[in-house]
Amino acid sequence: MAFCRSSLLLRKARASALRFSCSSRMEGSFTCSDRRGCYSSSEGTTMTASGYHVGSGPSHMKGAVFWETNKPVTFEDFEMPRPKANEVLVKTKACGVCHSDLHVMKGEIPFPTPCVVGHEITGEVVEHGPLSDSKIIERFPVGSQVVGAFIMPCGSCFFCSKGQDDLCESFFAHNRAKGTLYDGETRLFLRGSGKPVYMYSMGGLAEFCVVPAHGLTSLPNTLPYTESAVLGCAVFTAYGAMAHAAQIAKAFGASDIIAVDVQEEKLQKAKMFGATHAINSRKEDAVAKIKEITGGRGVDVAVEALGRSQTFSQCVQSVQDGGKAVMIGLTLSGSKGEVDINHLVRKQIKVIGSYGGRARQDLPKLVKLAEKGTFNLQAAVSRKYKFEEVEEAYKNLDQGSIVGRGVVEIM
Repeated sequence: MAFCRSSLLLRKARASALRFSCSSRMEGSFTCSDRRGCYSSSEGTTMTASGYHVGSGPSHMKGAVFWETNKPVTFEDFEMPRPKANEVLVKTKACGVCHSDLHVMKGEIPFPTPCVVGHEITGEVVEHGPLSDSKIIERFPVGSQVVGAFIMPCGSCFFCSKGQDDLCESFFAHNRAKGTLYDGETRLFLRGSGKPVYMYSMGGLAEFCVVPAHGLTSLPNTLPYTESAVLGCAVFTAYGAMAHAAQIAKAFGASDIIAVDVQEEKLQKAKMFGATHAINSRKEDAVAKIKEITGGRGVDVAVEALGRSQTFSQCVQSVQDGGKAVMIGLTLSGSKGEVDINHLVRKQIKVIGSYGGRARQDLPKLVKLAEKGTFNLQAAVSRKYKFEEVEEAYKNLDQGSIVGRGVVEIM
């Protein structure tokens, strides 16, 4: 979930522990042998996805489909996706473009195809799945604005029951492994043929998407749809790592914030967001410079956001004795990072991975921080694309020409 091509983002501050708890649960959903999906309505009748309309609205939608590596994304007609129990149908307003999508599209991370990527969304609630919990319906009434987290917790597995949404067993076993929701079925089927198309998170690069309710948070109308889309992954991942981006590190009370990159433009952007120091690792030794800035000690917390073995090593070497090296950058499947074991043991350095935040606990906090202006969403989003420009957006991302974050507007 890297923000950009930054290799390291570091903070020198005393970290505080965060405790989370949650008692909400999620009921089971329905299954059917029909691969196009079968749904039980509140009246007890059954219908397939191909016969479904949103109220008196459309029965189909457009979505951007990734078919295979080195092939362009195409726009296809889909049957209108229908939510099941404790799921919400959202009219997508905006969707961020992220390196995680790009890893899938480049074949660097195994994922079933064809699929719809896109996992940073904002939108409007248009329908609830049959037999959904009344509390969910009250929390997200039809017409309300929402933002979605890319980790969509089921709310009932071993980890979710302990409040550890970021380790949700259902999400990783079904969505990330198989491209489905938690009954083992996708909600996306091509119009006419009924061919199933898999979902990367909610499959946000479509006019409508189905999201498990525990992965949503209300979005106040004081926050814009487009810029707020990055809350669900970019900022969410930063919060999960406690201080990935400069703005987040500043919000946590970091005194010295050191940004490391190979592009001057991105380093200047980091300074705008609150970095106190910027290091161009093409021009100087990043680890040596970090030690110099910190009086020879190193930083308390270092965050690696690129997912490369070189920056993995630099991250570990940059922290002080007893410090923490946090890895959030995804990389080629099976890639390894090396570390000096004696250095790790003698210096008591902690190396941990962080995939994202906890949707039910953290995303509402991030929305409040954004509403207060603690970090600047407008400045974070540097490029906006039309829905039909999805292919261009990912090309720009791959070329490293998006400084900050790019968002596709689907409204």
